[in-house]
Amino acid sequence: MSHVEHLKELHGLPTFDFPGPGARHELPEAGTVAWRLAVDPYDDDSEEDFGALWDRFLDSVDPVGVRAVIVGQWGEPYDNDSSGIVQRLVDARDRLGALRAVFIGDLEMEEAEISWIEQSDVTPVLEAYPLLEEFGIRGGTGLRFPAVRHKHLRTLCFEAGGLPGEVVRGVAASELPALKYLEMWLGVEEYGGDATVADLAPVLSAGRFPALRHLGLRNSEIQDEIAAAVAGAPVVAQLRSLDLSLGVLTDEGATALLGGQPLTHLTWLDLRHNFVTDPVSQRVRAALEPSGVEVDLSEPGEAWEDDGVVHRFTAVAE
Repeated sequence: MSHVEHLKELHGLPTFDFPGPGARHELPEAGTVAWRLAVDPYDDDSEEDFGALWDRFLDSVDPVGVRAVIVGQWGEPYDNDSSGIVQRLVDARDRLGALRAVFIGDLEMEEAEISWIEQSDVTPVLEAYPLLEEFGIRGGTGLRFPAVRHKHLRTLCFEAGGLPGEVVRGVAASELPALKYLEMWLGVEEYGGDATVADLAPVLSAGRFPALRHLGLRNSEIQDEIAAAVAGAPVVAQLRSLDLSLGVLTDEGATALLGGQPLTHLTWLDLRHNFVTDPVSQRVRAALEPSGVEVDLSEPGEAWEDDGVVHRFTAVAE
């Protein structure tokens, strides 16, 4: 199955695709939907670029009431990075006073492989919107996230086939006292995912994000190492849910989790897309499900061997 799909909602609001020029469509109230803005560079029937679309959006709705914005395709993804999108959001900060959620890069595989999405330094959005509560990014190529301070951000999500270690270190060094939900798709080194367990150390400590209740360290080729680090991580005691899915978790990582600190206080443990054998899967369930933990071990991966080398793949790479 594809794990890279268009968002169906953001900030608890259903997605609404802002219509193209000339389309007859009654627009909803500004604050009742998450506005998805995208242009198709291959549409011969429309010459509107993203800048024109953005201006038309701000002139067509009541921007004061807009609460959530989803940015989809803004042009040829491998020729145009997201810096122009970031700048437009920054420039509109006085008009979008109620904006609480932003997602940049809502492209599916049919539009662009996740590694083709060219990002940039996205932190000016956080600086421009001090009341922002949710921020999501898809695509790790060119992505930068130097350490920031933000009092109100509650949800931070990075979806990537390869998340740069520099980004992980920037997140780990940030001051986000309200952060409750953190999700990072770490990916593979071939596509820029060079983060290490050491880079995650501040996140796994107990003091960096005191409000954190959900931690997702997903889609990693070092999932076993991450599981071993999580098994003894002080932050786990404050979590309500833990997501180590989409990577190459094997019996080694699952056994490390079982041998570490208690996980019975969790409501949900997501280990989807794994390479854990049935006997170890049964041990995980037996250890946690009687305590009410919902354990997801679905979507088992298929490893293959070539010249004595076992190959396993993350769910999302290119």
